[in-house]
Amino acid sequence: MPVLDLPLSELNNYAGRNPRPADFDAYWDAALAELAATDPAPELVPNPQLQTRIAECFDLWFTGVGGARIHARYLRPRVREGRVPAVLQFHGYSGNAGDWRGKLPFVAEGLCVAAMDCRGQGGSSEDTGGVKGTTLRGHIVRGLDDPDPRRILFRNIFLDTAQLARVVMGFDEVDPARVGAMGGSQGGALTLACAALVPEIKRAAPVFPFLCDYRRVWEMDLAKDAYEELRWFFRSFDPRHEREEEIFTKLGYIDCQHLAPRIRAEVLFFTGLMDPICPPSSQFAAYNKITAPKHMVLYPDFGHEHLPDSPDLEFNFMLGL
Repeated sequence: MPVLDLPLSELNNYAGRNPRPADFDAYWDAALAELAATDPAPELVPNPQLQTRIAECFDLWFTGVGGARIHARYLRPRVREGRVPAVLQFHGYSGNAGDWRGKLPFVAEGLCVAAMDCRGQGGSSEDTGGVKGTTLRGHIVRGLDDPDPRRILFRNIFLDTAQLARVVMGFDEVDPARVGAMGGSQGGALTLACAALVPEIKRAAPVFPFLCDYRRVWEMDLAKDAYEELRWFFRSFDPRHEREEEIFTKLGYIDCQHLAPRIRAEVLFFTGLMDPICPPSSQFAAYNKITAPKHMVLYPDFGHEHLPDSPDLEFNFMLGL
């Protein structure tokens, strides 16, 4: 079998390379306290774009930390008996919540669906970092040079996933004990973050998650494509790598491998062993730290691309909520 990364026997025991900040737990406990003090002020606005007999479609707006209004597409079955499960969906880097139609299979099976737009990316959520509208890229390194690590942008995006979960769990039609999270690439990272920050999440299905083990990505010379911001940041602001330890340690606050031990959900994790975008070792760094029930679905010959049958496996997994 071709090898891009470490052999599978070593991946199964890989512990990660990116440093964990000494105050990591205090950092996230304080972040969750800030979120708890933030009134989400949810608003459901009927959206007539998709006309269907089975689903009610809404634009869901809520407030995240820093006052940003965050948008999600929310669908619920028109006919319900009691409280029903819900699935939270998270999209890839610079993308958006996606079309309404693709969410209907879950609704047809009696589940609600909430698909979030990440702040400042390709959807409608606000980026309150100075302007409204998209910033497209640069989110990994936003805040790295601020003395206050709370200014790192992905901290707020991770907290948005938790706020979405809490809002959806609070809806009258949703059973808060049966909520799952899913997504690929950046969406896979946000799935891990959401499950870590909201331990009530019951099931999580991350697909080749992004935002894991930054130093390993750098050492493999894969700071390009999705991680190109790391190379740009060093070339522009630390060309001799005199601050390398400081920078990677600061990135550790938003490294999903360090959040992974907080996960209590059952996890179905998808990885392609030839992934040059989010290398397998970076993903295993997070997977190996999950102590909850988990299963890894491996694709030996596949990279950062469509993984055959994975949507069906994810769908069946969420039907078990």
